[in-house]
Amino acid sequence: MAMKNKSTWIWYPGDYEIWLGNRMNSRRTERGAFFPPFWKMDSHYVTVEFSKTLDLEQEEEIRIAAEGTYNIKLDGKLQFGMPRAFRLPAGRHQLNIKIWNQATPPALYVSGPTVHTDGTWKVTYEDKEWIDESGKASDTSATVYMDAGHWNFDDPSQRPSAFRLERKPLQPVTTSPENGGVLYDFGRETFGYVVLEGIHGTGCLDLYYGESPEEACDTEHCETLDRLEVNGQHIADLATNRTAERTDRYVLESSKAFRYVFLKPTDALSVDRVGMEYEFLPEDYRGSFRCNDEELNRIWEVGAYTMHLTTREFFIDGIKRDRWVWSGDAIQSYLMNYYLFFDSETVKRTIWLLRGKDPVTSHTNTIMDYTFFWFLSIYDYYMYTGDRHFVSQIYPRMQTMMDYVLGRTNADGMVEGLTGDWVFVDWADGYLDKHGELSFEQVLFCKSLETMALCAGLAGCTADVQKYGELASALRDKLMPAFWDEARQALVHNRIGGRQSEAVTRYANMFAVFFGYLTPEQQEAVKHSVLLNDAILKITTPYMRFYELEALCALGEHEAVMREMKAYWGGMLREGATSFWEKYNPAETGTQHLSMYGRPYGKSLCHAWGASPIYLLGKYYLGVRPLKPGYEEFTVTPTLGGLEWMEGAVPTPQGEIRVRMDAAQIRVRATGGQGYLYFRSERRPEASVGVVEHVGGDRYRVRITGTDEVIVNYSSN
Repeated sequence: MAMKNKSTWIWYPGDYEIWLGNRMNSRRTERGAFFPPFWKMDSHYVTVEFSKTLDLEQEEEIRIAAEGTYNIKLDGKLQFGMPRAFRLPAGRHQLNIKIWNQATPPALYVSGPTVHTDGTWKVTYEDKEWIDESGKASDTSATVYMDAGHWNFDDPSQRPSAFRLERKPLQPVTTSPENGGVLYDFGRETFGYVVLEGIHGTGCLDLYYGESPEEACDTEHCETLDRLEVNGQHIADLATNRTAERTDRYVLESSKAFRYVFLKPTDALSVDRVGMEYEFLPEDYRGSFRCNDEELNRIWEVGAYTMHLTTREFFIDGIKRDRWVWSGDAIQSYLMNYYLFFDSETVKRTIWLLRGKDPVTSHTNTIMDYTFFWFLSIYDYYMYTGDRHFVSQIYPRMQTMMDYVLGRTNADGMVEGLTGDWVFVDWADGYLDKHGELSFEQVLFCKSLETMALCAGLAGCTADVQKYGELASALRDKLMPAFWDEARQALVHNRIGGRQSEAVTRYANMFAVFFGYLTPEQQEAVKHSVLLNDAILKITTPYMRFYELEALCALGEHEAVMREMKAYWGGMLREGATSFWEKYNPAETGTQHLSMYGRPYGKSLCHAWGASPIYLLGKYYLGVRPLKPGYEEFTVTPTLGGLEWMEGAVPTPQGEIRVRMDAAQIRVRATGGQGYLYFRSERRPEASVGVVEHVGGDRYRVRITGTDEVIVNYSSN
């Protein structure tokens, strides 16, 4: 068997991710107009030095590929030219390769018998080298080195800057004449490039895209469209001002999200066939879920498809309108990903992109709460993957981000919206006050400080562990006195000028539940006074329903959550959804479901945060979660929640944890790690492997070690 090449393309960590993200974030259009992000967009370092200390038993020749102009130093001596092959003598040597590239991130690929570019190479964007009057070069003791970034570009011809998502052809399922044009239906929500075949005549061709037939056929108000001008020799894209030679098969250069395409040519022009090239990031569906309820199975399947559509170069929000990377959307995508794809690389790319470079000039995406979600996502990533190295790499940017936050706190050490801050919380069908100190923001801020202390420990910054731990404790001590209302048995929504408001909303209360900020008595009170109280402002976005239902699951309300999932996500399916939406209000009917932001088709009908059943079913019904980083130790607490039976798999770094449960038996098999299976039984259960331990009341557990399937026969309540 031939040995796999160990080399891969490397770059300064975060730089390629930022460059690639800039390209993706700048593809948004609104009715043909370019629409870039409104936050600061950073760029890559244009000169990067790559270095490696070598200890060679014998001389060897290395092959070099680079994106940019480069030089080579061996033991501090500059070598001639930009050699594509270079001979290294035996012995201990220092190899330095410096690359300059203004257009794309400097990247390096080196391959030899024993010398390979990988994540062990050191990189820096400034070597602080200088020469005194005698000609003596300085040492580089002040240089800050990072470990090289890399992904999956493992061939010298596979240049990182040339990366493109994959494509495959798709055809419409129906075609129908409509108002002087033709409406093409591709059967379900999709994403890619329209293909025109058999173009006859000359003239203009308009293409109107829609997630619904109403949107595609509304030429005045649809969110996206294209216009082409066809003459004898050329086809001009009027949105981009680019012209291509006329051929029998023309692929539009801009990708779009749609289910329907309305094609309207001038009388002198016709098209024989319309298809598309579906564009996607290849992903393995490592997670799975099936049960006796076919509607719930369909919810899982549509959720998984929604996740796949919004998992691209990065985790984006929605595929039609924004196509941007938003931190609040992304943290939910990460969590769903851990139960579906377990794609760690896309998580890391997205975290790097969202952080950007120093100096920090605003909150992440300009949104205060999204900054806090960025912090929380890093420790979540560590718990699911066990990747401590990534935390160490990103930690310096965590420090400067938190410095920015701390610089904007008030005299009480709390955060409140200042000039330039977007305090988002949620889209609400009702008034949501954003003034003063919001309890929701303080809860997220406190958890972010706790996260900083944990990550400081992982990065070896002992002083920061104490610093952030003390700040978190101080803020935690203020939360209840500032926001808890004994009469309402809940955290109030906000405080202005030191005075509590009378409003109670769900947001801070549900986060306080699963962050463990409430006493058991307060948790039980909040469950009834807020979470199960229809008088409290209802949540109509899947975004915050994610957390609302998680809080209810944490409180043991699995049957209530199951009913809500079937009513809410099942409601979208009954409205014809083929992917899950940005927002859903069951009280709306017809085309009301399509409107948002004051626009008739402004709502995204494929939105990442709509896929939350993937996470809920994996974590709270199959019941699988990591107890120690990277599933070194885990717990499995399956709960039927009203189902007759369920089965599924949860991916882990070691493989998977597979669970099956019905009213009489539980089966669990893990391909790595160890942990406990927790369950309830009316009588003492029997296990095929291990010892059944009684842990109080009707609760039992069985230790899971090794890869043997554990079968437990029990009596359900």
